[in-house]
Amino acid sequence: MNKISLLLGGCAAFLLMFTVGNTAYSQAKYSYKLTLQEVIDLAQDQSPNAIQAKHTFRSSYWEFVSYKANFLPSLVFSGETPSFSKRIENIKVTNADGTVSYVPSSEFSNTVYGKFSINQNVPFTGGTLSLNTDLQRVDRFSGSLKNRESTSYISTPISVTYRQSLFGVNTLKWDKKIEPIKYEAAKRTYLTDMEGVSIQAIRLFFNLASAQQDLETAKFNYHNNDTLYKISNGRYNIGTIGENDLLQSELSFMDAQSALNKAEYDLNSAKNRLRSFLGFNEQVDVEIIIPAEVPKVELSLGQVLTLAKENSPNVLAYRRRLIEAERAVAEARASRGFQADLELSFGLNQRSDSFSGAYKSPDDMETASIRLSIPILDWGRGKGRVKMAQSKQELEQAKVQQEEIDFEQDVILRVQQFNMQDMQFKIAAKADTVSQLRYDVTKKRYLIDKVTITDMNNAQSDRDRSTARYVTELHNYWNYYYTIRQLTLYDFIKDEALSVDFEELVR
Repeated sequence: MNKISLLLGGCAAFLLMFTVGNTAYSQAKYSYKLTLQEVIDLAQDQSPNAIQAKHTFRSSYWEFVSYKANFLPSLVFSGETPSFSKRIENIKVTNADGTVSYVPSSEFSNTVYGKFSINQNVPFTGGTLSLNTDLQRVDRFSGSLKNRESTSYISTPISVTYRQSLFGVNTLKWDKKIEPIKYEAAKRTYLTDMEGVSIQAIRLFFNLASAQQDLETAKFNYHNNDTLYKISNGRYNIGTIGENDLLQSELSFMDAQSALNKAEYDLNSAKNRLRSFLGFNEQVDVEIIIPAEVPKVELSLGQVLTLAKENSPNVLAYRRRLIEAERAVAEARASRGFQADLELSFGLNQRSDSFSGAYKSPDDMETASIRLSIPILDWGRGKGRVKMAQSKQELEQAKVQQEEIDFEQDVILRVQQFNMQDMQFKIAAKADTVSQLRYDVTKKRYLIDKVTITDMNNAQSDRDRSTARYVTELHNYWNYYYTIRQLTLYDFIKDEALSVDFEELVR
């Protein structure tokens, strides 16, 4: 298709969408003749399947953005404001004689707390490094809010904290292996889904093409059998044919009437399905232009296999599944035995009755802790989880290996089908021409009473089958070609890889 036709097609599609949206103002019906490429372009632009594919990719895109954010610093504010507490508790009192006693006291306080943290995940170790600053104010009251006894401030101007699981799984390391593969697979899956939209558009296009062709054939056969029936009536009246031939001619005419009614119904049904797929309503009448020829494309099996292995999202999915199975084994092993979490913190803090005093001459603050978890008796649960994960990993490896073989065999079959289809189409085109010539010759001979009505019906049936086969083989050609495009994400006619602006897609 040249650039002018593409431009006209795009303008037509725009006007079409504008006009069909205003059905309340106009009941006019708009008719458009569309080529195969125009139907594919419209389907990829506005069909529900294409819109679904776009939103599926956008979801994968934002998932990948979230993954990358795990490697960037985050600023977090946490706080507590206000926090009232009123309770009776025992207060420790030292008596004059040195003895200690506890007396009940009504405690009424309000706490306000705020903390800023800058957190950074450490991919190499899987730990988290935090830079913090916080301030707490505590007001104590006696009886009511009007009787404030004291106010104190506790500040931590700065502290650095590092948290690390000593024997656990480094999830960041595994994410770094898996998430980029998932995102790249999402890109390829989008291209694959769009090729699937094209294949569906091709199917609906040629369903309508077959229905159009069948209607033309049915109309031709109806008028032709009407004429032949009238001729048979005349011949019967003068005694040149018997009643059996007349009845056979009448039966052919009635069959032609029935076929015409069915063809009209099938045409409307095929139009509705294509119209719905393209996002049009009943105000739009669609007629398609059947391609007269196919491009000459000879596929090399080696090239197609190489492109399929390089570009197919299936290959990335295989790799991701193997890595995920390996991660599951590592997680099972890490959760089986001795667990330890390390937390180190260093900073400065101070307490004062005034806000300014809480930041004067702060003291050192250091903490170090290791939390332990040691399974003593788990009745083999940990070992069982490891064995199950290992078994699943081996099963996944076997499944992936088989799926890779099946994928390669599918590519080989598709290439063989396509390379054979060019000859099949040429045979169908030749058979269509020959059957039409035979029909014309038989009709002429019937009109001069040289052949029987049976010969005439046979010639008509052969012509109808050849016409239908031509459209079928044309459909098969384009279906096989776009299926190979879907497997390889490569346009062999233009000799270039399929691509799309993914940044534009997510805007």
